[in-house]
Amino acid sequence: MADNLEEIYCPACGKKMHKIFMDAQGVNLDVCLDGCGGIFFDNREFKKFDENAEDITPLTNALQGKEFIKVDTTETRFCANCGAQMVKNFASAKQEIEIDECYTCGSKFLDNEELTKIRAQYETEGERAEAALKNYYEINNDAINEFEEKYMQQMGSRSLLSRIIQKRF
Repeated sequence: MADNLEEIYCPACGKKMHKIFMDAQGVNLDVCLDGCGGIFFDNREFKKFDENAEDITPLTNALQGKEFIKVDTTETRFCANCGAQMVKNFASAKQEIEIDECYTCGSKFLDNEELTKIRAQYETEGERAEAALKNYYEINNDAINEFEEKYMQQMGSRSLLSRIIQKRF
């Protein structure tokens, strides 16, 4: 989806968001400079900002020295781009930071300071991907182990192989 050039309002506090042009990435970010300090990312923009090596100088300059209002992060939010209800999801495998995502248009909204925290978690996209893959396999391995335990409880001490052999012969 292309960069949204229309005026939008903050999903968290309702204030008008300001366009900050990010030279290095070539996109406009929508930032709530007069309210809560939240940042709205159009579809696929977030990946251009989530690592420490990526230049966010125009954004940090715009946020520097500002005081932002506190918002209730548990409230349901609606996408500033398409109006659909946003969903809370963890930003990484570490499951420490929840962000708001729109499943309809792919936009993401981060509350004040969340981008800084996300950027501090991993140095590179490779580290982030490795952690996600490791987390995926750990979760699935836990599910397999849980299934095996339940199966053994139901079947007693007889193994699956012995049950299959008994049924075939």
